[in-house]
Amino acid sequence: MEWTIWAGFAAGLLISTVTAPVGVSGAVFLLPVQLSVLGVPSPAVTPTNLLFNVVAGPGALWRYRRDGALRGSLARRLVAWTLPGVIAGAAIRVFALPGADVFRILVAAFLLPLGAWLCLRTLRPVRRRPDTAEPSAPALAALALTVGVIGGIYGIGGGSLLGPILAARGMPMARIAPATLAATFTTSVAGAAAYALLALASPGPVAPDWRLGLACGLGGLIGGYLGARLQPHLPETALRLLLGALAATLGALYAIQALA
Repeated sequence: MEWTIWAGFAAGLLISTVTAPVGVSGAVFLLPVQLSVLGVPSPAVTPTNLLFNVVAGPGALWRYRRDGALRGSLARRLVAWTLPGVIAGAAIRVFALPGADVFRILVAAFLLPLGAWLCLRTLRPVRRRPDTAEPSAPALAALALTVGVIGGIYGIGGGSLLGPILAARGMPMARIAPATLAATFTTSVAGAAAYALLALASPGPVAPDWRLGLACGLGGLIGGYLGARLQPHLPETALRLLLGALAATLGALYAIQALA
């Protein structure tokens, strides 16, 4: 229906404008909109969400690259380990885990306390040594691989999980946001391609809703650019509180849906 296309565009625009400054593509917030409002069936909602990330991602990334925020090794390391995870997650989603109930419970249990803790630590910071902020190489690899699998299963890209964890470690948002968005975009390209291939071998609704995914993504393309442009002008405390509030709100939303 025509209204769903315009609703998807508006949802992608608004969500990405708010989430891009903290390194989140917005797909994790778009997922319940697609399921509950736009009526995308499962598991087709996952590749549709990944398609949104593919189309929306370049807007914020181009702005961050123009500002020089994509320099450094963090983005490359996250991409290297999330890529194999998202391909494995796509296969798990299609052949072993078609339902969304377990996902809602896991996201609620993870993001609700993490978001609340991040807000608390932002308001009452703890002094850290600079060399303890970034996880060790093995820990970062394990984290990125795990998030890649989760992103491949549920089409959320992974920035909504990586961002709060790295921020809780004390890393600056100006470094986190470009790196997590780069990982989200790259893994979404791989995940969308994996689902397109898996659709050939699965009888269910596995292929993405192309029209809706593109409409949401075009809205996200504009919103992501606007959000990335706003990021350097927002104070670090405000960005951390925003990320913590987004994580806690999302966790609460999925907890309510899981218990309903």
